[in-house]
Amino acid sequence: MNPTLAWGALLIGGMFEVGFTTCLRYVEGFRNIPWTIGFLVCALASMALLEVGARIVPMGTAYLVWGGIGAIGTVAVGILFYQEPAGLVRLLLMGAIIACITGLRMVGNHA
Repeated sequence: MNPTLAWGALLIGGMFEVGFTTCLRYVEGFRNIPWTIGFLVCALASMALLEVGARIVPMGTAYLVWGGIGAIGTVAVGILFYQEPAGLVRLLLMGAIIACITGLRMVGNHA
């Protein structure tokens, strides 16, 4: 597999992680069926794409990138759509996570 495709799988998998965390807000103990189905589909896709990415990218790095993308995306959704706080320190720390993910991509498998 092409390393670029592996990193792309991690990026898309992280986005599906944002999908399942967003759906999780509405599952109501898994009684809200449409949101529960969305949660399950997004979780399955996210995990499958993590597995695909980890075929090339070392597992620790893959998991860190996948989780970091999911965390940043989930915080961004919270700020943009759910009135969660967006203080300067919080935004700076989010930027630090993005910088770390970018750095990991730049060093690739060479570190």
